[in-house]
Amino acid sequence: MRSVLCYGDSNTYGQTTANRPDDRYPHDVRWPGIVRAILGDRWLVIEEGLSGRTTVSDDPIEGAEKNGRTYLKPCIMSHKPLDLVIVMLGTNDLKIRFNKTAGEIAMGVGALVSDIKALPAGINGKVPEIMIVAPPPTAMELKEWSGVFMGAQEKSRALAAEYERIAEAQEVHFFDAGLVVSSSDADGFHLDAAAHAALGKAIAEEIEAIGWGEERARAS
Repeated sequence: MRSVLCYGDSNTYGQTTANRPDDRYPHDVRWPGIVRAILGDRWLVIEEGLSGRTTVSDDPIEGAEKNGRTYLKPCIMSHKPLDLVIVMLGTNDLKIRFNKTAGEIAMGVGALVSDIKALPAGINGKVPEIMIVAPPPTAMELKEWSGVFMGAQEKSRALAAEYERIAEAQEVHFFDAGLVVSSSDADGFHLDAAAHAALGKAIAEEIEAIGWGEERARAS
């Protein structure tokens, strides 16, 4: 069995766009759950989503635990060996309190990739395959979140190109989620259930497309 770690924010956690008692979609609705259903018993899909998680920044309001870089290494080491690590972060970095450009957010993702590469967390002590997923742009109308995400609309539309540039420089896989899903109009930056289904299907196809040969096979 191969293993993939899905490391992300509320859109990996499965934060709902509509009010629910726990504000979270069930396992089989969230995009990692869709990936699990498509790939089947061949893969262990590990969900590691946290609402509010940033790429590399402590959040002065929501807490230092939202820093994606702080938790990445212990998370990977606790789940190793891993065949693949998927990183989908950056939406929370668009909040105005972080005052980052799209390029700076992408550089944060690049720092996470460098951290993953520095760990012997892949099969047989090698570096696992890494996939950067650019989050979909925010909706133009962010409703009650407009003050928090002031100016995010334009920057979010520049993320995919910046992420692709980082992925090429780091020689890792890249996927633009904005090609298959849009942020919900309900709140402007979360995925609805239909978007989770579409994104899970697309990412499962991207995983299959990596072309897992015998050279990547786990040692028996």
